[in-house]
Amino acid sequence: AVLALSAGLAMAQTVRMGTEGAYPPYNFINDKGEVDGFEREMGDELCKRAGLTCEWVTNEWDSIIPNLVSGNYDTIIAGMSITEERAKVIDFTQNYIPPAVSAYAAAKPDVDVMKGVIAAQTGTIQAGHVAETGATLLEFATPDETIAAVRNGEADAVFADKDYLAPIVAESGGALVFTGPEPQLGGGVGMGLRQSDKELTAKFDKAIQSMKDDGTLNAMIKKWFGDNAVV
Repeated sequence: AVLALSAGLAMAQTVRMGTEGAYPPYNFINDKGEVDGFEREMGDELCKRAGLTCEWVTNEWDSIIPNLVSGNYDTIIAGMSITEERAKVIDFTQNYIPPAVSAYAAAKPDVDVMKGVIAAQTGTIQAGHVAETGATLLEFATPDETIAAVRNGEADAVFADKDYLAPIVAESGGALVFTGPEPQLGGGVGMGLRQSDKELTAKFDKAIQSMKDDGTLNAMIKKWFGDNAVV
């Protein structure tokens, strides 16, 4: 009985951190096949501060909320913006990235992003925004596919987090350029958890606040997103 109790307590302290692994610099898979990026570094620090043992799990974006709810992992830490619609299904911690700028990237600067064909990753706040603008929305399962759609002429522009697009545009050699408005969408990026896991949500919320209070979080944001990042 004692052994069983001890095993149960140990299991209770192990938290499975669900991420996409395909959205740098938030999260990506490195050359060693491991989850890496801003959220990996921050998530490991949050687990340390909360006294939790954390394991990293990857999941495709379009099913990331259903698989959290069904118990395949315990958190979503995947560049997910806090929205009212998502908050009806899952709980969020406070944000660890403030409301970020979204941007359009196209092959030429004079694209009419309000009337053209715009690629966006399915299930994102950017896809929802495009659907409301009057443009033709072309959705893809992964962010890489949205970029490919612009490069091959399938879409006039891609709409995504500017932090994600910036290095791609910079490294394109002029093949991609920013164009159109750059709105701030959502309530910032936070961790998603099941609505039944109030205690775990509170632990991570407290850990995020401690990283804000001592400056660790701002330093980490600048490390991964650049000195000009919104902190």
